[in-house]
Amino acid sequence: MFAPAAVYRSTAHANAGSSAAGAYRQIGVETGVAVASPHQLVLMLFDGFNEAVAQASAALQLGQIEARGRAIGRAASIVDDGLKAALDVKAGGKLAEDLKALYTYVTLRLTQANLHSDAAALDECKRLMEPLRAAWVGIGPAGNTATRTQ
Repeated sequence: MFAPAAVYRSTAHANAGSSAAGAYRQIGVETGVAVASPHQLVLMLFDGFNEAVAQASAALQLGQIEARGRAIGRAASIVDDGLKAALDVKAGGKLAEDLKALYTYVTLRLTQANLHSDAAALDECKRLMEPLRAAWVGIGPAGNTATRTQ
């Protein structure tokens, strides 16, 4: 169902004070990507999506328009350039087609959330994606309990 996954890597940093922490985190992400299985890469995309949506929600509440836009853009990129691009519709059949349609809808709702400062749309996107993450964790390697607790 999935072709090799591409992982979104954020290079934007909110301010100079967080650039060192951001660089350290980026190295950690790159190291994780280098040693991750295809299953773990997709899980990293789901986790990155959740983090970006949480950042967007916080920025929305604080009235930080630029930060909200960056975070929503990152979430949309993870969905479009990561999860949706990794789908193999031929091999995945109806399930992959349904996921593609869901990812398209989530990207639309993210765009609407950004345009209209709509916290409910962000919440909807998170609610739609969470069962997919949980299912993905559920089909993971049987002995890997670390990914199940996140």
